[in-house]
Amino acid sequence: MMDRFVVMSVSGCGKSSIGAAFAAQIGARFVDADDLHPQSNIAKMAAGNALTDDDRRPWLEIVERSFAQAEGPLVIACSALKRSYRDIIRETAAAPVAHLHLDGARDVIAQRMAAGQDHIMPTTLLDSQFAALEPLGTDEVGTRVDIDQVPDASVAELVAHFREDRT
Repeated sequence: MMDRFVVMSVSGCGKSSIGAAFAAQIGARFVDADDLHPQSNIAKMAAGNALTDDDRRPWLEIVERSFAQAEGPLVIACSALKRSYRDIIRETAAAPVAHLHLDGARDVIAQRMAAGQDHIMPTTLLDSQFAALEPLGTDEVGTRVDIDQVPDASVAELVAHFREDRT
């Protein structure tokens, strides 16, 4: 029975809003991994500089520990762009982790980022995120949902997939 989820995508896909709504629907606690970034990472992104793998590793280890220490169902919104990042999260998560990939066209995402507020990452870094993105492998537990629909539809699709896996 799956009760650990990473809502993953490039910036601007709605990881936080969709992840929080998904968590509420399944009775899970929600954490936004953006809140777990070290201040140095936040400053680097705010200055328009992409994070390196070395920058991300301590952050991903915090995400991993959040799963390992969780009591009960947990949903974390985290970019988890590369397979190696997802592997770090799965290392000692204490239970299987499913990755829920919010996928969409670059133009749609750029428009959403430009219209949104409170993003720690500027739109100028979107191309670097798409360059780093590695879709889920066939051996990874998870699913993909197209975000070119209203957020409630994306949440409903994820909940339906989750419920199918529980039966």
